[in-house]
Amino acid sequence: MRDDVRTALQGAGYSQVDVRMVLSPAWTTDWMTADGKRKLAEFGIAPPGAARATSATATIDVSGLFSLRHSAAGIGRVACPRCGSKRTQLLSQFGSTACKAHYRCLDCLEPFDYFKPH
Repeated sequence: MRDDVRTALQGAGYSQVDVRMVLSPAWTTDWMTADGKRKLAEFGIAPPGAARATSATATIDVSGLFSLRHSAAGIGRVACPRCGSKRTQLLSQFGSTACKAHYRCLDCLEPFDYFKPH
């Protein structure tokens, strides 16, 4: 990935490129801007809630995630990005990627991914 970034920047005309990989602090969905979350919703992906991570502890809001056998009790935790309804149902803990869960809206009947907070 580092080489790809360097190559792309050099291809765009930047001759002196220094790519640094920083692993700490770990990235969190709290760093997503409101504009980024809006764009996720426009693309049909429910944006994450707050992860509420601190330097001492990491508390993740998993209220939108629950066991499939308890999905009826969890209706209303994740809003549909298409129609805004909170009558949604978890179909799978994992959507198109491991960082997303797969839901279905019980009003508009559209399936959608929910970007899990982390």
